[in-house]
Amino acid sequence: QVQLVESGGGLVQAGGSLRLSCAVSGGTFSNYGMGWFRQAPGKEREFVAHISWNSVTTTYADSVKGRFTISRDNAKNTVYLQMNSLKPEDTAVYYCAAGPKTQYLRPAAYFFWGQGTQVTVSS
Repeated sequence: QVQLVESGGGLVQAGGSLRLSCAVSGGTFSNYGMGWFRQAPGKEREFVAHISWNSVTTTYADSVKGRFTISRDNAKNTVYLQMNSLKPEDTAVYYCAAGPKTQYLRPAAYFFWGQGTQVTVSS
C-alpha cells in the first residue's frame, strides 16, 4: 500500500527556515500530484502547496506565496517543502498527500496522507 512519511518539522524562531520532506513508498510516485496541507489547533485543515507529477506546475496558498517552495525528486520518491521567513501563524501540523492532478485545493480529493510533522514558530 502507498505510505507517506513526513520529516523535518521542529521549533524555529520567527524569520527562520525549515525544510520538510515527505518520502513515498508502495506506489508509482510519478503517477501522483503531491500536496502539502497544514492544520492548526481549532482550525480546519488548509491547503498550502501543490506540485504536478513532472514539476511543471506549482500552486501556493496566498498566505505562503513568496516564502514557501514546493519541489519533488521523482528519482527519490520524495517531495519537499522549503519554508523561509517563518511566522508564528505558520505553526501547525504539516501533512503531505498524494493524489489528484485537479481539484488539489480540496483535502477530500487526495488519495493518501502522511501522519504529519509538527512545525512550531516562536515569536
